[in-house]
Amino acid sequence: MGNYREFIKDKKRIVIKIGSSSLMHEQTGRLDLLKIEKLVRILIDIKNSGKDVVLVSSGAIAVGRAVIGLCDRPTELPVKQACASIGQAKLMMVYQKIFAEYGAVASQVLLTKNTIVNDVNRTNAQNTFNEILKLGAVPIVNENDTVSTYEIEQLQAFGDNDRLSAIVASIIGADLLILLSDIDGLYTDDPNTNPNAKFVETVYGIDEKLMGMGKDSSGSNMGTGGMTTKLIAGKIATLSGADMIITNGNDVDNIIRVMAGENVGTLFLDHRASDFDLMSLID
Repeated sequence: MGNYREFIKDKKRIVIKIGSSSLMHEQTGRLDLLKIEKLVRILIDIKNSGKDVVLVSSGAIAVGRAVIGLCDRPTELPVKQACASIGQAKLMMVYQKIFAEYGAVASQVLLTKNTIVNDVNRTNAQNTFNEILKLGAVPIVNENDTVSTYEIEQLQAFGDNDRLSAIVASIIGADLLILLSDIDGLYTDDPNTNPNAKFVETVYGIDEKLMGMGKDSSGSNMGTGGMTTKLIAGKIATLSGADMIITNGNDVDNIIRVMAGENVGTLFLDHRASDFDLMSLID
C-alpha cells in the first residue's frame, strides 16, 4: 500500500473538492478565513511546484445565508437561488483577495448539468479549463445554483459537488482527485453511530458491496453530501483514470500530507475503463 501512496507525488493534474462544512465556522456558519487562507496558500504552492490544480468549492448558499442572517438552511427554491447569488459573489471576492496577496490568479467556472451532458458544451468546458490552466490561473468551480433550478432541486442526486468534482476530473484528464470531507475517509459503517466501524485505507474497485457501506449522512448542517455521493464520485474518477482520496477537510494540511505520499485518508485506485460511459453516472 505504501508503494501506491508513493505514486501520488508524481501526479500532475489535481482536482481538490472542499465542502461547505470545511469552509465555515461550525458555531456561527460564517467563513473560516484562516482555513481558507491556508487552503489558498496550499493550492498556490502546488501550482508553483509545476502541477495543475483545480478547486471545486461548495459554499455559495451557506455563505449567502450567513450574509443575510438566515440561521437555518433555506428550503424555498427562490431563497436558495438568492443566497447562492449573494454567496457566490462573496466567496469569490474572498478567494480573489487571498490569491492576489500571493501574486496568483483565480478564475471562476460555474457549471450546470447541461454543460456536462451536452457534447459540444462539454468540449467547450474542457477547452476553457485547459486554457485557464495554460495561462497559470487556478480555476474555482461550483454549480451555477443562481440560475439552474434543476441543480438545486436535484442537489442530493447530483452529489453536492462530490460528483461534480469527479466529472471535472474526468473532463480535464486529472490524475488525482482529493475530496475534503467532514470524515477521515471510508468506514465499513457510519462511525458516528457504530463504534465498531473499521477504517478502509485502500479501495481497489467499487462494487455493489462497497456502495452499501455508504451512508447518506453528513455531520454538518451546512453540507448535503453523504458517503454515497463520494463513492459515486470515486467510481467516476477511477474509471476516468484518476486516483481519488477522501480525507478530513477540518485540517487542510491533509492536502500536503496526501501530496507527500503519506498514509492519509482512503485511497481509491485508478481503475480506468476504455468503454466507460460517463453519462450513465450523471443521470
